[in-house]
Amino acid sequence: MSLKLYLLRHGETAYSRTGGYCGELDPELTENGEKMAQAFGDAYKAIAWDAVFVSPMKRTIATATPLCTAVNIEMQFRDGLKELRYGKWEGLTNEFVKDNYSDDYLRWLTEPAWNPPTGGETAVQLASRASFVIAEIQEMYPSGNVLVVSHKATIRVILCSLLGIDMGRYRDRIDVPAASLSIVQFGALGPMLKVLGDRSFMDADLRSLVGT
Repeated sequence: MSLKLYLLRHGETAYSRTGGYCGELDPELTENGEKMAQAFGDAYKAIAWDAVFVSPMKRTIATATPLCTAVNIEMQFRDGLKELRYGKWEGLTNEFVKDNYSDDYLRWLTEPAWNPPTGGETAVQLASRASFVIAEIQEMYPSGNVLVVSHKATIRVILCSLLGIDMGRYRDRIDVPAASLSIVQFGALGPMLKVLGDRSFMDADLRSLVGT
């Protein structure tokens, strides 16, 4: 049996609903976000989990809690799984950033691998810290099922790194909606993407919510 890595984005927050930049900010899940987390826990509690690694933020902890409670497994917190740091853009809307940080915004859109949000972090820097966590997981759990509960940009960057996708295209090539699940299986030929951005475990009302 090989390692199967489950990458779960946190459930809905006020920022994921509106599209505001939220990296180091630490909002709670909305009521719908809590329902998303519970739906995941209910759907996946029958799996034999070997470990759960979690970004130490309120929204990710709350997303992991229903599953961890159901299967009685302890979360392992890793700072490397935190969201991209958006610097001076934290808490701002996309429209405000475009109007007030236009040069940095255009550079970031063109090549986010090497150009950060104003005062923030590049995708390459994010990939560096997240890759240490993934390597640790591979070493500790060469086989079995491991859940990683993290954030939108972080999961996109991890997937680009594992699958050999140009890091500068992480925003253009991969979509991970709120509380969506992606699965990567490690085999003799390396990591293979098995599932991307799945939310079929939620009911139709939750899946239809507008958000980013």
